[in-house]
Amino acid sequence: VQLQASGGGLVQAGESLRLSCTASGITFDRYAIGWFRQAPGKEREGVSAISEADGSRFYADSVKGRFTISSDEAKNTVYLQMNGLKPEDAAVYYCAAVFRILFSSTWSTAGGYDYWGQGTLVTVSS
Repeated sequence: VQLQASGGGLVQAGESLRLSCTASGITFDRYAIGWFRQAPGKEREGVSAISEADGSRFYADSVKGRFTISSDEAKNTVYLQMNGLKPEDAAVYYCAAVFRILFSSTWSTAGGYDYWGQGTLVTVSS
């Protein structure tokens, strides 16, 4: 299983980025994909997740209304559209996959995911 995260970059506050996570080696529609981020000196936190099996979507409170997660099954890719970026959104963003349905109580637990991508850096200047 391989996850390839991409799309990070340097933007100014208020601008947008779209991250992509392309998966290989898995049956895409049976997995859940999560986006996590880790800023220097901070713990890894869940940002958003999607359960491909039932279409459930989850968001951290800090990104609700600004970030949107979506998927393209034909491309085995999950996207994270990030609008209205803030300096506090700056971090290395990772995507992760797990072979199960997610629930609101579990989606943001990093230890619940089996496979991880390499991370993509998002920098937001004020």
